[in-house]
Parts: sequence; structure tokens; C-alpha cells
Amino acid sequence: MSTHKGKTRVAILGASGYTGAELVRLLARHTHVEIVALTGDRKAGEPMSDVFGQFAMLNLPRLTTIKDVDWSNVDAAFCALPHATTQAVVNELPDHVRVIDISADFRLENPETYRKWYAHEHQALELQKQAVYGLTEFNRERIKTARIVACPGCYPTAALLPLLPLLEQKLIDPDEIIIDAKSGVSGAGRGEKQANLHAEVSEGIHAYGVGKHRHMPEIEQELSKAAGRAVPVTFTPHLMPMNRGMLDTIYVRTSNGTTAERMHGALTQRYAGESFVHVMPFGQTPQTRHVRGSNHCFIGVVAEARPGRATLLSAIDNLTKGASGQGVQNFNLMFGYPETTGIDMLPLFP
Repeated sequence: MSTHKGKTRVAILGASGYTGAELVRLLARHTHVEIVALTGDRKAGEPMSDVFGQFAMLNLPRLTTIKDVDWSNVDAAFCALPHATTQAVVNELPDHVRVIDISADFRLENPETYRKWYAHEHQALELQKQAVYGLTEFNRERIKTARIVACPGCYPTAALLPLLPLLEQKLIDPDEIIIDAKSGVSGAGRGEKQANLHAEVSEGIHAYGVGKHRHMPEIEQELSKAAGRAVPVTFTPHLMPMNRGMLDTIYVRTSNGTTAERMHGALTQRYAGESFVHVMPFGQTPQTRHVRGSNHCFIGVVAEARPGRATLLSAIDNLTKGASGQGVQNFNLMFGYPETTGIDMLPLFP
């Protein structure tokens, strides 16, 4: 591990977006990190405090373009770039730079699946073979030694954490999974889009990407690994009139005579030693306000009135555990720091 003054030197690519800003918020107070480069092509040359006023008290590098970064001075790159742009960038990075990718560019293991869902050819096939899927609680050992970690999307994170242990233990029917997911507007990025204007989003809720959202193959990829067979899911995302937060309501059919209480026990046992995943008492349900601004995930299990069915609920902050916080969690593993360093803050309420 290369360090400067005892710290790991970090570049944040795409620092002018929401996930980039969240990375700055977390890493600026990380005791083992020195932020040495911030990129944002459209804002190149500007102080970070002009783009995000909340950072006015920090001594941060000015925003620059990616091509102007001195990579000899960088140990780790956080990539908070738009989807379909990261592969080409990582292709050009020196081998000593370890990559924590927040985009979707290295999440799908099958290049043909990537081409189908992102409508262009994969541009870093050799690097894809090295990439480790960064759902921290399930891939710790591989993440520690990885050069490239593909952090999960926010929707997959919220869905996989409650579902994976149940599929691994064959407690639910793999063919009967319905995921009803709701996200805050920041999940759509900071770009200027009519659909994200206040008047378009406030005082309403709407579904989007119905039956064809790009996170669907990512969810199915990881669920299929856990089940040892192909797992199809019904997944519908919704946009909510809130800045942050994500709530999944997941409907499942039990298998092998399993009860909702047994499912709750299995999840409680699986996450008993985890710092960031918490299973609520049986029958209680989480809220997005319970995790706002934190790296925590709260999971609830509720029995339905009809036997053989149960409802799972999962709440995360889409920018933190669903993106940048999970990225820092993986960074800590990669560089040998305590996993909670820089991300052990309590949720913000109200």
C-alpha cells in the first residue's frame, strides 16, 4: 500500500455529481485519506466550494479534468462517473491505482448481458475479469485483494441484503419474488432533466423503467448465484418526492414449510455481527428517515395473513449505503483499515 504522510492518496472522478459530493463528505473526515484530485469536466478549474457550498470550510483541490490528474500521486480512484464512461477511463489508469467504481460499468459479469442492457460493447473486457462485485457483507475476502471493485447499485443493494440469505438457505421460492422499490430523486443524478424538476416530481409518485430497468439483470445475477439456479424477479422502481432514501417492499412465497418467523430468525443470525445491516424486531417495518445520511440498512420481516407468504422491507440511503458509503466501506477493506472508518455516523433525523 503506497501512502503519503501515512495516508492513502485518493482521486474522486466525477466529484461534481451527487455521489461524488457524498464521497467528499465521507472521505474529508476519513483519518487515513488524503484527497489529492477531484475531477468534473464541466466544472474544471472551479473550487469545489463553488459547486457545493457545504464544503467551504475544507481545503480541497480544485476540480480538474481526468486527463490532468497526476496518477503517480494517486493510490485509489473512486469513479463516480456516468454509466458507460468508466470502462474507457479505467483502461488508461496505471496498474498501481486501485479502483472503487460507483457506476454500473463493471457490475455485470457477462459482457453480452452488459451490451444488451447498456446498448454498447464492453470496452474493458480484460479488466472485467478482475472486477469483484462489491456487496461488502457477501464478498469481503475477495474485495480485500481486488484491484477493481464494482459497487452495487442502490436498488440492488436494498433488494439483495434481505434476499440473499433466504435464497442461500432455500427458505423462499426463487420463482416468486416481487420487488416494489422507491427512491429519492438524487438517485437520478444531478444532470439537468425535465423529469427531475421540482414541479415534475413534487406532490406525486411515479413508476419508471417498468419491466426493463437496468438494475434488473444485476439483481438477477446475484440472486441466481445465491440460489444456484436462474432467478427471475419482478422489479418496479418508483421515484419519490424526497431528496434521499430508498425503501424496498419485497413479496415472497416461502418454501419447505418455512414461516416468516423462521425467515426473520435466519436474517437476524446472518447479520448479527454486521456493523451496518440491522434486522428489526419481528413485525416492525423500517422507514427511510431511520437511515438518512448514514451507511446503515434496516430490514423488516412481516407475516402475511395468508400462509406461505411474507413481506420483506429494506431501507437505505441511496447515496450512502446505496453508493458512496458502500464504496468507502469497500475502500477500507482494500487498504486494510477498520471497515467502519469514516462511515460510522448515526442517521440524521429529523
